[in-house]
Amino acid sequence: MPVYRGDDPGHFSKAFSSSVGEQTVKPAQVVLVQDGPVGDELAAAIDRAVESSPVPVTRHRIDENVGLARALDIGLSLSEHEIIARMDADDISLPERFARQLPVVEGGVDLVGTGMFEFLDDGGAIVARRTPRTGHEEIARYARFHDPFSHPTVMYRRSAVQRAGGYQPLGLMEDYWLFARMIDAGASVDNIPDPLVMYRVGAGAYARRGGRAQWRSELELQRALRGIRFTSRWEYLRNVSVRGVYRFVPEGVRKVAYRRLIARG
Repeated sequence: MPVYRGDDPGHFSKAFSSSVGEQTVKPAQVVLVQDGPVGDELAAAIDRAVESSPVPVTRHRIDENVGLARALDIGLSLSEHEIIARMDADDISLPERFARQLPVVEGGVDLVGTGMFEFLDDGGAIVARRTPRTGHEEIARYARFHDPFSHPTVMYRRSAVQRAGGYQPLGLMEDYWLFARMIDAGASVDNIPDPLVMYRVGAGAYARRGGRAQWRSELELQRALRGIRFTSRWEYLRNVSVRGVYRFVPEGVRKVAYRRLIARG
C-alpha cells in the first residue's frame, strides 16, 4: 500500500483496516510505502494503523516523493512473500476479497483482479459497478484496447511481476503498462467478476480522465505497447483515435461513455 501527502487520513485509515483487520483471510505482512513527507494528521493516522495492526507491518519511508511506480517497486522488494495484493490508500476491500482471490493464485494464475463498486466520497452511495472480462484469452484480447484490470483489486505473484520488469514510470498508466507486459511475458491471468473492492470517486473524477496530461500519457502508453509488439499497427491507430477522442470530449460526455462502456450503475 503506497501512501503520499495527498491522501486523506480518514480514507487511509479505512483502507488499511478493510484490507487487514476486516479480512476473513488476513495478510501475513503489510508493506506500507510512505512516498515522501506527509502532513502531521496523515502521519498520525499511519502511526495508529501500524501500532494497532493485527499483522506485522513493514513501513518504509522515502525522503522525497518518487512517484507511484517507484514506490510500488520498492514495496515489491520489501515483501517477504510470493503472493502480493495491491491496495490503494483511499479504497475499501470487502471482507471476502483475499479469501476469494488467494485460491485462484494458488491454483496457478499469476494475476487476478476482481470487479468493484464505485462509491461517492460523501455518503458512500454506490454509483456504478465495474464487471471485468474473465478468462485468459478474453482478457488478453481486450488488453489490446483497454486495461482489463481494475488496479486496486489485483493480486499477483511477485515473480511474474519481476519477470515482466516490475513497475515502470509511464505517465499515469503504470498499472496498465505492467499488466500488458505481464500478459506479453506469458503470465496466466483472470478476473473474478464479483465486486470485492469499493473504489472511491469524488468531485472531478471524470475531469481527471481527460485533458492534455491524460492525452500525453495515453500516447506514451500506446507507443510503448506498439514498441513491444503487444498491439498491431492497426490496433495502435485505432487506440490513438478512439481513446484520444475520449480524452478531449466534454466531461459530461466522458462520464456517460465511461458508465455505458466500462461501468454500469
